[in-house]
Amino acid sequence: MNCSTKGLTAPFLACWSRFSAWTAMRTRSDLMETDGFNSLPAGGRGLKKKFKKLFGVNRAQPGPNTITATDGNLSPGDKEPQNVIPTFEDLLEANHLSEASQLLIEREECLFGEITEAEALKHREKEVDRLDADRRALKDLVVQILKQSLSTEVNVVALTYAVTAICQEEEQDKQWKQRDGTPPPWRPSGWKKLHDSTLYSLVEECMDNTSSSPPADLVEKSSLQVDICSMGRQLKQDLLWVVEVVKSSYPPELHICNSYARWYHQTFSARLKKIAEFGLDDKDCTSLLLWVNEYYPEILRKPELASEIDHEALGKLLPKKLLKPLEEQYLSKQQSEMVTCIDRVLEEAKQKWEDGEEPSRKDGCFVSPVAYDLIPLINGILTTTVKVVGDQSKARDLTYQLKDSLQRFRIFQDNIMKQSKPNSKPFIKAILSCIEHFRDFLVKKSDLFPEDVRESCLSVLMDMKQSAHMYLLSPVHEVLKPQYRKLGTSDWLNKSVFENLLVSIEQQIQDLQGAAESCHKDLMGQLHQEVTAEYVKRLLRGEVKLKNKERQEKAYMTVKNNAESLHSLFVKMGSKEEWLKEILNKIAEVLKLQDLPAIQMQVVLLGTDYPDLSEKHVSALLKLKTNLTKADRRIVKAILSDALKETNVVSARPFFSRVPIK
Repeated sequence: MNCSTKGLTAPFLACWSRFSAWTAMRTRSDLMETDGFNSLPAGGRGLKKKFKKLFGVNRAQPGPNTITATDGNLSPGDKEPQNVIPTFEDLLEANHLSEASQLLIEREECLFGEITEAEALKHREKEVDRLDADRRALKDLVVQILKQSLSTEVNVVALTYAVTAICQEEEQDKQWKQRDGTPPPWRPSGWKKLHDSTLYSLVEECMDNTSSSPPADLVEKSSLQVDICSMGRQLKQDLLWVVEVVKSSYPPELHICNSYARWYHQTFSARLKKIAEFGLDDKDCTSLLLWVNEYYPEILRKPELASEIDHEALGKLLPKKLLKPLEEQYLSKQQSEMVTCIDRVLEEAKQKWEDGEEPSRKDGCFVSPVAYDLIPLINGILTTTVKVVGDQSKARDLTYQLKDSLQRFRIFQDNIMKQSKPNSKPFIKAILSCIEHFRDFLVKKSDLFPEDVRESCLSVLMDMKQSAHMYLLSPVHEVLKPQYRKLGTSDWLNKSVFENLLVSIEQQIQDLQGAAESCHKDLMGQLHQEVTAEYVKRLLRGEVKLKNKERQEKAYMTVKNNAESLHSLFVKMGSKEEWLKEILNKIAEVLKLQDLPAIQMQVVLLGTDYPDLSEKHVSALLKLKTNLTKADRRIVKAILSDALKETNVVSARPFFSRVPIK
């Protein structure tokens, strides 16, 4: 030892002796008696297996005291050649940075580990300076390897060694914090911070130097859109590279994938903030919002990344104060576009009607472009808005305009019916199909609409449907009035009266053809209900008097037969209102029964099935049976009243409310 040993502790002297013996060992002839690794200083022996594997050949020039490599065949009398312990320079050259770091830590421990007085270090300034220089060389090489992390030319093994060296340095920093002695001037080393800042700068460089020539799918995009898409694609490509390649070089506890995701998030966010601060046109605004709310989250949700990255911890790419004006600009554009398109479609339909044209036909049915054009448009705008702004409630706010639009559609329908041009009925039949499509859209896509908007729109559509039915069916009832007048009279008991009514109904139904199949069935169901209600109304007028059992039984058979004939006709025409036949059958049963308790029971059954059956209806029905006294009728009505108190009116189907009684 050349330096003075004055003031040094015994443990340090022992450490220094071991270190000096190890460094001199490369030229000692007694290496012939060992495997070259047993003499490593404490803490370095754990590396001997790696050294034996990686350095089986001496890198130094042969000399009188060195061991040379052979071709594996020993000459007679030769001893087996010995492996040489690698030097710090050897390790750097081979990129075995973790082993190099460990050697420097060993030297540091020998120089500083047992020293409690700063004065003692003055005698070893050369050793300290040399160690400091070696540390800088190691650090420079570590940084160089880190900068290749995102390159396809990265040496994964070298990166692993570099990361291990960083971890070793961090651990040594912790050890010095727990000691009372004088630390080296480079402690704490801060290599972890250096690692993070180096990679963060690398990420910024990658995001700033995306491909200058845009892909084919971006050629027609604005320069701003190209920049955003290029950065997004670079981010996706690099994060996948980190997960698939870089991650293997890091211990799990460092969470390197989350670190890279955070750096890319911060970098991408910073770039987008600068873009968002300037006024953007509508297309650029939409593109920016799509990246913030859809494309970027989709990248992070990719299965390969989602398992490694906590994307929820990253948050939004832009803060609310920057997002709000962009969203307002986009929502205003969407609302304006939707209103404009609705007005245009309605105006085109109105012009076609005013020009006397008939609606086009599809499969023999009249159809209107209003629903076919508007429903995909509205659905597309709302669905796209949800994606662009990332908030369904904001997309729903656009639909408040639909109430006004449907009211304009209703006014258009009213004008068609009022003016009653030759093409008015075809247009109303076509509008029935529109009403059905709009209703189905509101029901099936209810999540796109606020409840009050949906209910309001459905109410308008129901009114439009009822008005259309009334417009189409009123002429039918006008034609049928002569046959209606004969119902419930003495002539009615003759079979031919009702048969004439059926013939007239079938003839009128032919003029109602032309609506879409489902709409035609609804129309037939409505006519079925109205004809049945008219039948009961005429019967309850009491023009026919059923004085005895024989007349009552004849009336019973007439009503039963009429119910069956009416049911058969309308079912054939598409009506699904099969329940109407049962009403007539129950009325027929009341007409036939002679025993008062049986009559009471039958009336109660009729009333519980149709709770809108009033006392007036019961009185009118029982008055047909002239053999019943006023007291009998009062008893029946009282029992019915008690029964109706326990009936669930809400779930019952109304019918008698359609039958006015004077």
